[in-house]
Amino acid sequence: MICIFIYACDACKTVTFHVPSQLDAGKFVGRVNLEECLQSPDRIRSSDADFRVSEDGSVYTASAVLFSSAKRHFTISLSNAQEHGDQKIQVLLEHQTQALQPSHPEEKVLRRAKRRWAPIPCSMMENSLGPFPMFLQQIESDTSQTYSIYYSISGPGVDKAPLNLFYVERNTGNLFCTGPVDREQYDSFELVAFAATPDGYHPEFPLPLKIKIEDENDNYPIFTNSTYIFTVAEHSRVGATVGQVCATDNDEPGSLHTLLKYSIVQQLPAAPTLFFMNPTTGMITTTTSQLDREVLDKYQLNIKVQDMNGQHFGLQTTATCVIYIEDVNDHLPTFTRSSYVAFVEENTVDVEILRVSVEDKDLINTANWRAVYTILSGNENGHFKIVTDPKTNEGVLCVVKPLNYEERQQLTLQICVANEAPYYRETTSRSAVSTATVTVNVKNQDEGPECVPPVQTVRIKENAPVNTRSSGYKAYNPDTKGSSGIRYKKINDPKGWITVDENTGSITTFRNLDREAESIRNGLYNVTILATDEVGRTCTGTLGIVLEDVNDNGPVILRKTAVICKPTMSSTEIVAFDPDDPANGPPFTFSLEEDSDRDARRAWGLTTINDTAARLYNQNDAPFGPYTVRVRVTDRHGLSSVTPLTVMVCDCITEDDCSLRGLARTGAGDFRLGKWAILAILLGIALLFCILFTLVCGATGAARKPKPLPDDLTQQNLIVSNTEAPGEDKVYSTNGFTHTVGGAGTGARGTMGPGLIHGGQETIEMVKGHQTLDSCRGPGQHHVLEACGPGRVEVDTCRGAHSEWRSFTQPRLGEVRFPEPPARPPIPPQLPT
Repeated sequence: MICIFIYACDACKTVTFHVPSQLDAGKFVGRVNLEECLQSPDRIRSSDADFRVSEDGSVYTASAVLFSSAKRHFTISLSNAQEHGDQKIQVLLEHQTQALQPSHPEEKVLRRAKRRWAPIPCSMMENSLGPFPMFLQQIESDTSQTYSIYYSISGPGVDKAPLNLFYVERNTGNLFCTGPVDREQYDSFELVAFAATPDGYHPEFPLPLKIKIEDENDNYPIFTNSTYIFTVAEHSRVGATVGQVCATDNDEPGSLHTLLKYSIVQQLPAAPTLFFMNPTTGMITTTTSQLDREVLDKYQLNIKVQDMNGQHFGLQTTATCVIYIEDVNDHLPTFTRSSYVAFVEENTVDVEILRVSVEDKDLINTANWRAVYTILSGNENGHFKIVTDPKTNEGVLCVVKPLNYEERQQLTLQICVANEAPYYRETTSRSAVSTATVTVNVKNQDEGPECVPPVQTVRIKENAPVNTRSSGYKAYNPDTKGSSGIRYKKINDPKGWITVDENTGSITTFRNLDREAESIRNGLYNVTILATDEVGRTCTGTLGIVLEDVNDNGPVILRKTAVICKPTMSSTEIVAFDPDDPANGPPFTFSLEEDSDRDARRAWGLTTINDTAARLYNQNDAPFGPYTVRVRVTDRHGLSSVTPLTVMVCDCITEDDCSLRGLARTGAGDFRLGKWAILAILLGIALLFCILFTLVCGATGAARKPKPLPDDLTQQNLIVSNTEAPGEDKVYSTNGFTHTVGGAGTGARGTMGPGLIHGGQETIEMVKGHQTLDSCRGPGQHHVLEACGPGRVEVDTCRGAHSEWRSFTQPRLGEVRFPEPPARPPIPPQLPT
């Protein structure tokens, strides 16, 4: 026994424990009153890893401890996070070398006492009937002979759930139980017994006290399922696994109460016995290899499980096990007849001519039952096929390629049948496969004419003379292999070029044949011919007339307009096309026509790019405008044609940007005004009338009140303006004499009549006073402007008026800027007609 002395237990002071020289792991060392040092500590730590401290202050060894010296100490740290408290208790361990001191100081004799403080085995039967409280045992310390000892216990069943199930008498140490216990809920209780003197001294270690609850066989074994369903293949070997059953028992494991035994109580049908159940594992296996689904496809077993290793007084439970026999392909399909006869008319296809049936005992609508038919021989030319009807499992023999009575009147087929699934035995001889013979008789059919081949061709030169005769289309009678009695008729002649001889099928040209005609592709012209025999049966064929090319078309330039954008380019590419066959086409020769405009011949030149294209280039710096150049293109055989080519020389970046601003050259020195040019002229005329009207009105006012004119009369010119309204910087004087538009300097303003243009701004001054503008009195006369001050200004407006006006306005008309018209779409190539 280990004796422990506690010399001090004051709050937060050193606590001394006397211990033996060696302590095992988990041994109780002593108890420290933690609450006197810190109330409700939420964290307790030991500075020595060999010792641990529980919440009630009990100190235990965490591992085996061997004292190498007489003393050892460590610190217990207490902390409370809410109260921010932190305390420490010093624990001193001293190696015990003396016997216990007696409780009375006057007794000086040292004696060794006998000790009986050790775990005592204790148990009780579950579901005990009492009476309660029921005495279990007495715990007693040998120190009770020397000290007055009080006993107490703690742990589950005392101060932990279930509460108050056990208690101990304080003075005697008698342990009692207050009620029955279910072992399946609590199989044991781990209690701790304490022995203390009235003054709190613990002369003994706390005693671990385990109370074991003895098991009673009060639980039936229970199957995991009330009904088990298993499947096993028919013809399985002996000992093949069918399935396994399992049961559980809540009684004490490892005892007879949970030692289970399985058995088969009954098999339905009873005989013969086919299954065996292992009594220990519950595994069900086969006892024979004669399971046959075709005989019986389901068995039922009534099974039992019993504890106490199957003894008659053990508790037992039953369940049901259903075993299904799984089908395997152990029966081959067999034909119901060994031979069949079928009939089919010649020239028929995709028709059913025969159905054959088989017998199979395997499970219906499974791969073991579904039949697969095969033609073994007699179908070398592929006239037949045999398929399976999925509903009836019959074999359906069909004709997929027409038969010819004249070639063969009877055929013999050999067919066989098997299942989709392989036979359950690995090796099966070919003789075991069921076969049958099918005799197919071909019926003769009165056939109509045959258009063979369906497409026939003849060759005729294009532009051949009308009434040119050629061989045509031929149909045949399959019975006679001749064409006697067959009539021909055309049913589609797109251009009406030919006629067909009714008796012979030959053709005669009705019009000139043109290989380059529209809808003729690759020189082939198709005519559909209908052939009819004497009884009205028909066939249809196609006669392809191959039109042999004749060099009857000269090459032409499809694009009649070319654009040269200066200064980015000085030439343009022209491409020629010849509708004739390539043998009568490229390479082409390009040249300028002799009757071209002389200026054009001097200005333009040609260089060859490839067989079908040439480059037209400008030999000198031709001004902007349109030019007509006639280009002759000649094919390899000398046939040529002339194409008038319009070349537009423009100030542009791309061809789509080319615009002559309304001017297009139309002939020898003639010009045609564009819509924008006409609009500009109309606006100029309107502006001119407004100026003249203002001038006349101003002259009338000037006669009444003369006003001197400025000296810069020479700048009085009328020009076209695109300004439709005054800008924001227009200024009007309040006296009505001066109106200025724009920001031009006043020193450069016009001084006469309607206005003057300065840098794109318009300045108009209205002169009020005694100005007079006399009308022209004849050629050579002058208009006279009367000024307010001395002197007068004369403007010669009649002599040379037209020439001066033209010379002034013509250069400035080019300065007029109007919105550019939308870009013209590219000119599509013109195909020859």
